[in-house]
Amino acid sequence: MEPGAQDGIIIAPSPPGDGRLADNIVLFGRALRKAGLKVGPGAIADAVEAVEAIGIGSREEFHAALCSVFVKRHEDLAVFDEAFRLFWRSRDLVSKMIAMMSPVAPDNREKEKPKAGETRAGDALLGDRDDRRPQREMPDIEIDARFTTSGSEVLRRLDFAQMSAVEIAVAKKELAKLRLPLDRVRTRRFAPSHTSAKVDPRATMRSALRTGGALILPRFRRPKEIQPPLVVLADISGSMSQYTRIFLHFLHVLTERRRRVHTFLFGTRLTNVTRAMRHKDPDQALDECAAAVRDWSGGTRIGETLKEFNRLWARRVLGQGAIVLLITDGLEREGVELLSEEMDRLHRSCRRLIWLNPLLRFDGFEARARGVKAMLPHVDEFRPVHNLLSLADLVSALTAGRAGTYDPRRFLGK
Repeated sequence: MEPGAQDGIIIAPSPPGDGRLADNIVLFGRALRKAGLKVGPGAIADAVEAVEAIGIGSREEFHAALCSVFVKRHEDLAVFDEAFRLFWRSRDLVSKMIAMMSPVAPDNREKEKPKAGETRAGDALLGDRDDRRPQREMPDIEIDARFTTSGSEVLRRLDFAQMSAVEIAVAKKELAKLRLPLDRVRTRRFAPSHTSAKVDPRATMRSALRTGGALILPRFRRPKEIQPPLVVLADISGSMSQYTRIFLHFLHVLTERRRRVHTFLFGTRLTNVTRAMRHKDPDQALDECAAAVRDWSGGTRIGETLKEFNRLWARRVLGQGAIVLLITDGLEREGVELLSEEMDRLHRSCRRLIWLNPLLRFDGFEARARGVKAMLPHVDEFRPVHNLLSLADLVSALTAGRAGTYDPRRFLGK
């Protein structure tokens, strides 16, 4: 192997005075790949060339150069920022020595939740250190696990935004095991029945024609029951970026196992991705969704996008008792009057409107935002959607019907 070969690429010898910057970029690319980003040898070589082209003028320019090469998906930006902060942080030895020699007071502050992407980046950069430590023989300890929580239960309650790359992979497998709803609605059409519910005159006469009228046996029918259409309107703005991809995996499972699932993504505009979600491979389906959407992780205009949906798509997909799942945080700043009107129109056009809001993961949530106040009076249920447990509850609720626990009126009086 030639000198400087890393990950299948050959790095030219570094100019005098620049140290081992190229080698560090290679190591940084490996850490990003371990954290879940799609980083290959070609991207690492492009990153080295980009840094050599712009030079290192400031930390912001260096960050922008690496970000433009390594970040291919909008939802990977938070992981990249956290990995960049951990990998390229300055090593102030004086501050560390002073901190080591100073007395340490006990820290009684409440621990904050890790930032979005911090767990995945930390595992990728610092996970190898624990693997390299010599294994020590630990004594056998008997533990009474009657009052402990299993790992699967902890994963079910863990917020999607705080999951590591390994936990996200396990969560995707758990989504595929969900038992889909068995909800049924009665239609105006009829289906053959073997019980004496109601005589079907047309089927009876058609059967009598086969024997020339010599034998007339009654035929029966019953009202036909079908699964109602499921229409999903998912917010892909910047405030929802940490939940969008795992939500799309959940919607892919629904589309694969249930008929008539229509998926729409919106930020500042509305995009129909129903056809892309029908691919068997979830990664291919999500890649086509990302290619079709132009406003991923941008702003949000909920009122305008709902108006476009009501005008162009409502009559096509909201038939036969359709259920609408609206996934958004409701942070609308402008056009609150339009938002209220379009929410009311959407509510009247469907049988059941369920609002899924990840902000409900906070115990002290209050409906203070103008957009939230405008939307709440026009929904049937107001549910959290931030972990596997909330998604499982949603699937159960689609089968059982409306639940009074998630009545939105409990937030209107605050």
